[in-house]
Amino acid sequence: MLSAFVNSFKVEDLRRRLLFTFGLVFVCRILSVVPTPGVNAAELQRLVQEISSQVGGGLIGLVDLFSGGAMSNCAVGALGIMPYISASIILQLMTAIVPALERLAREGDAGRQKITQYTRYLTLALCLVQGYAMALALQNPSALFGREMAPIVEMGSVWGFRLLTVVTMTTGTMVIMWLGEQITQGGVGNGISLIITVNIISRLPGAVETTMRMFRPIGGGEPQFTAFHLVGMVVMMFLVVAGTIAVTQAQRRIPVQYAKRVVGRKVYGGQSTYMPLRINYSGVMPIIFASAILMFPQKILEMLPGDFFKHMAVHFRMDRPLYLVLYGLMILFFSYFWVATVFNPVQIADDLKKSGGYIPGIRPGTPTAEFLDRTMTRITLAGAIFLTVIAVLPTMMARQFDIPWIVASFFGGTSILIIVGVMLDTMRQIESHLVMRHYDGFLKKGKLRGRR
Repeated sequence: MLSAFVNSFKVEDLRRRLLFTFGLVFVCRILSVVPTPGVNAAELQRLVQEISSQVGGGLIGLVDLFSGGAMSNCAVGALGIMPYISASIILQLMTAIVPALERLAREGDAGRQKITQYTRYLTLALCLVQGYAMALALQNPSALFGREMAPIVEMGSVWGFRLLTVVTMTTGTMVIMWLGEQITQGGVGNGISLIITVNIISRLPGAVETTMRMFRPIGGGEPQFTAFHLVGMVVMMFLVVAGTIAVTQAQRRIPVQYAKRVVGRKVYGGQSTYMPLRINYSGVMPIIFASAILMFPQKILEMLPGDFFKHMAVHFRMDRPLYLVLYGLMILFFSYFWVATVFNPVQIADDLKKSGGYIPGIRPGTPTAEFLDRTMTRITLAGAIFLTVIAVLPTMMARQFDIPWIVASFFGGTSILIIVGVMLDTMRQIESHLVMRHYDGFLKKGKLRGRR
């Protein structure tokens, strides 16, 4: 594996792509530390880090995670790439229900380019709305953080600050989006996914530092955690990463046979292949949907008058049993919802029938669609249960073993799923470049076998 990394820099085209990717990712990281004018960044950073250190971190913690700390720095990239992700999800869901978008998606590259253009326009609109909401929240921090506190904005002009914040943060997000597209075209891997992954990994040094403090004596006494806990954490991390890799790559292979066709004197078709159905078809989306929706009940109940609603709001905290039960059920629901929205067995069956393909033992047309739907429903249950366990694991570790959230968050949830998924995809792309030039990939010894 190490030899494969060395060989990656021996191939001129791959070396250029890797350096190009590293350079643009570095620029994205700069955008997460350049502060927005007119804001007391030190005070805001202290407050955001205080909230993010709590179990779950809430909406602010999630935005700060995906932006790589830009939210806590109130940087020009504070919105991060979240507006683009939101726009992509909205258009992907609308493609399944809007006939015009569905026709565009089936037109090939031209249709996908059109949908990409719509995604950019929608991203711009979301940036304007979220940037204005961010400006209002910074001018009224008591509503943002749920308690009385000193003002964060240092600029005297109210509308001047709002306009400056909207323009600055919108520009930052659009630049990050453009850099991600450039990485996809001229670099290695999916640019948007790589930017999110690097932003998540940027929290790793803080997690390591916090882990080291966990095993230091407190006040001259015994440390809170011992070597036994360290071994348990290492074993747990290994099992979580190995399980995530296994489920991410797991798939049900449906055999497909193509009938022979005689055109003139030539015979086409007749080959056998398979259709891969991924176990974790929905990826990290169910966790994001469930987290986003369950952030609102606590805030709404806290704003309602009466002790009963205040008492109910406590049960919707991220470390309470009621929240964890609802969280798990919503992950199961959204796993099936995403598959039902994106996976279209009728279209797949029609495409197979038009191309002369069929599943052995299954009649083409409606029986094939029913078979695919039934099979996908069964394997989705396994993927949904896995997502539920991975999503709840960090909260349970923080609640039961008093492990700091910044450390527990790397043992599951969106962090580990995104990191593992993006790294596997990037390694596959690098390996394809190596194999094309007669180098061994990551799964072999890395021995040089041929030309560059």
